[in-house]
Amino acid sequence: MSTQKHAFQAEVAQLLHLVTHSLYSNPEIFLRELISNASDACDKLRFEALADPSLYGDQPELEVRITFDKAGKTLTVTDTGIGMSEAEAIEHLGTIAKSGTKDFFSKLSGDQKADAQLIGQFGVGFYSGFIVADKITVESRRAGLAADQGVRWVSKGAGEFEVEPITRAERGTSVTLHLRDDALEFADGWKLKELIGKYSDHIALPIKMEGEKWEEGKEEGQPGQMVKTGEWDTINQATALWTRPKKDVTEEQYVGFYEQLAHDWQPPLAWSHNRVEGSTEYTQLLYIPSHAPFDLWDRDKKAGIKLYVRRVFIMDDAEQLIPRYLRFIKGVVDSADLPLNVSRELLQESRDVRAIRDGNTRRVLSMLEDMAKAEAAGAASTDADGVTDVQDKNDTATADTPATDKYATFWREFGAVLKEGLGEDHANRERIAKLLRYASTTSDTPTVSLADYKARMKEGQKSIYYITADTLAAAKHSPQLEVFRKKGIEVLLMTDRVDEWSLSYLRDFDGTPLQSVAKGAVDLGDLQDEAEKKAAEAAAEAVKPLLERLKAALKDEAEDVRVTTRLVDSPACLVVKDAGMSMQLARMLKQAGQPVPDNKPVLEINPEHPLVKKLDTSAHFDDLAHILFDQALLAEGGLPADPAAYVRRVNALLA
Repeated sequence: MSTQKHAFQAEVAQLLHLVTHSLYSNPEIFLRELISNASDACDKLRFEALADPSLYGDQPELEVRITFDKAGKTLTVTDTGIGMSEAEAIEHLGTIAKSGTKDFFSKLSGDQKADAQLIGQFGVGFYSGFIVADKITVESRRAGLAADQGVRWVSKGAGEFEVEPITRAERGTSVTLHLRDDALEFADGWKLKELIGKYSDHIALPIKMEGEKWEEGKEEGQPGQMVKTGEWDTINQATALWTRPKKDVTEEQYVGFYEQLAHDWQPPLAWSHNRVEGSTEYTQLLYIPSHAPFDLWDRDKKAGIKLYVRRVFIMDDAEQLIPRYLRFIKGVVDSADLPLNVSRELLQESRDVRAIRDGNTRRVLSMLEDMAKAEAAGAASTDADGVTDVQDKNDTATADTPATDKYATFWREFGAVLKEGLGEDHANRERIAKLLRYASTTSDTPTVSLADYKARMKEGQKSIYYITADTLAAAKHSPQLEVFRKKGIEVLLMTDRVDEWSLSYLRDFDGTPLQSVAKGAVDLGDLQDEAEKKAAEAAAEAVKPLLERLKAALKDEAEDVRVTTRLVDSPACLVVKDAGMSMQLARMLKQAGQPVPDNKPVLEINPEHPLVKKLDTSAHFDDLAHILFDQALLAEGGLPADPAAYVRRVNALLA
């Protein structure tokens, strides 16, 4: 049998250096990661054995065993899962996805404890063993392979690893850590049981350790010691947490299960655990995380929740069980009705899956509504000292996230994703609309709901006004807001890239139409008195000749030129027609390489502005007309089609 040496992939070598030099302040996480990997290996065997039961061989039991030898300075985690072939050991333990490595390193903060918690999120948890070990030996045999096709993988965590074929009677994998002298606390039964109870009690497989008992010294003066009994004790509950009655599961257990499920060591904002009965029977345990994952906007990333059928693991990311706009949800669904050999294709066609998806969606929206109500109640009952007396009626509260802050946290992390639901989920559009939050001309933070806005509307106001822009500053200082600010009319400020698209599916809220202040002619209806209307009409008549000259000068840039009452301090602004595509959306499509229809804007001028009054008598009329248009374009967030020409015209006037 020959031993082969292999060099680690560069990214793995970099990761190992980080593990051994930076993450040592929180060493205990290695056991959590190794047990999690062992559990995953057993889940994979259970799934593959659905099609080929012979994979179990003469080892029908799926379990994790932990052994230690204090004198030999070793700790071993053994599973009876799917195991690895020699090629798989080289691939899985010697290389990792470059994209995952890059993202892992980009998230590092320098805080050793926080950085250590990241390690499981990026598929690199195995390497955490080197936090406590100066050498790791892995012995494995893949299910279905002969006993002489086992493999031994050995590395000291430096630049290379060795692989050799071995004979291994048992299926599965053993990971042996050769502990460093400063990590011998992990070769202690009490310590290991404490860590398993803390991190892995919810694992659905039995985690076993050899029993120990105290034995007094055989001779007088000889100290007693713990000795192995030869019997194996199960030291975790070894039942799927979601199958237990809610009353039997503590908050700490729910949070611990989430941490293992999501590889996220920050407590979730909320969760919901329910058994649903009826035409479709299933159990759901759904979590709302407290922060966005690094790949939330990665379109290639599969997002879904874990699917089990009668407690048998089927797949990690069942996308069909949750709509795309709720892709941040983590959780488990255990169905009593789906076949064990369910495929992704069948999931797309199944009526039961559609029922589960609808039930999951309703449950998540209910959780969000509960958080939003708690926030509103807290805001209403905060006393003069700023101390809230609201009690969180949802038992999913976390100690470090007050009930009144939960929805604000959710919106900061996931609000832009939820907005996608306006276009994707017609059935729940009204519920989603009530959950939306925006900044406005009265609040720089996105805390204003459409219901809040409507309750504050001025008498005679017939629309909910909003503006979209690339940034909050651009929205706040847009010329289109001047008349609204003058009259004290609130305008919602929308700065997410998804806003323009999502609002195309939301024409009104509770019977009140939504109106962009940058589309169409401004019409304040009853908010504008008769004297103002007559003055505007007179001004438009007085500058008719000027409008015609501007139309001629800007015929290639502007679809029309007209007088407006929306401007107070600015000379001009750009708008589009009521049914036209906004200029911001057109820019985003162009940046994404999408085709954009020819959509010239309308130039609106303020006849009372000194610059407009000078236009008629200026010897540089054409240059001023183009400068007026380009400045309006800049104020709106765009760029002149010919920046050099704009600079040349401005310089000529300044000379």
